Amino acid sequence: MTETSHSDTRTRLLNSAADMIAADPGEDFSLRAVCEAAGVKMPTLYHFFGSKQGLIEAVIERGFDMYLEAKASTESSGDPIQDIRGGWDAHVAFGLENPGFYTLMYGKVRPGYSPAAQSRPSEILRSITRQAHKQGRLVVTAEQAAAHVLVTNIGVTLRQIVVNEEDRQLSIAVREGVIAAITGGTASGDQRGSANILIEEAAAHPEALGPTETRLFIEWAERLKRTPQNPG
Repeated sequence: MTETSHSDTRTRLLNSAADMIAADPGEDFSLRAVCEAAGVKMPTLYHFFGSKQGLIEAVIERGFDMYLEAKASTESSGDPIQDIRGGWDAHVAFGLENPGFYTLMYGKVRPGYSPAAQSRPSEILRSITRQAHKQGRLVVTAEQAAAHVLVTNIGVTLRQIVVNEEDRQLSIAVREGVIAAITGGTASGDQRGSANILIEEAAAHPEALGPTETRLFIEWAERLKRTPQNPG
C-alpha cells in the first residue's frame, strides 16, 4: 500500500465513522458498518486505530484539525471583540456542516475528561480575550470571558444540530448577549457602560464609519472610559 492510498483509506474510515455519528448523534455505531461504508475489511480498521475507542479519538482529532484549518483561512479583523464574533460564527458554521465530527468533539461528555485536541481552539480563543482584556474592553477576566464564549457557543451549536435546523437569529442573539455580558455593554447607565456600547457597536459595524474612522472612534471612546466621571 502506497503512502497516498494509506492516507486515503484512513480518511475514508474517519469520514465513514463521522457520517454514521451524524446520522444518529449520541447513538452507538457499528465498526462493521463503518468498514462496509469505507470499502475495507475489519482488520484494516484495527490496523489503523487498534480499537473502537481509538477510532473515536481519531475522529475527534481529525475534526479539530478540520476546524482549525477552517479558522486559519479567516484573517483577524484587528479588533478582538469583532474576532470573537467571527470565531463564534465560524464555530457554528463548522458544527452545522460537520455534525458527526462536532458531536464527538463537543457533545460527548465524560466527567473529568476533555479531548486533548480541544485545548487547541480554546487557546486561540483565550489569546483573543487576553488581547481584549489588555485593551480594557472586558469587565471580567480573560479566562472568564473565554469560558463564557465557549460554553454558550457550544450550546447554541449543539441545539441547532439536535433540531437539525439552522437558527441564525438565535445564534446572533446569544452571541451578542454574551459579548454584552463580558464587555459590560448592558451597563448603559454610566459613562463606562455607554462607552463600551459605542465601542462594540462600532466594532460590529466598521462599514458604517469606514476602517480608519472606526479605529479613531474606538480610540476616542477608550479615552472617554478613562476620563474620571463627575460625581456631581
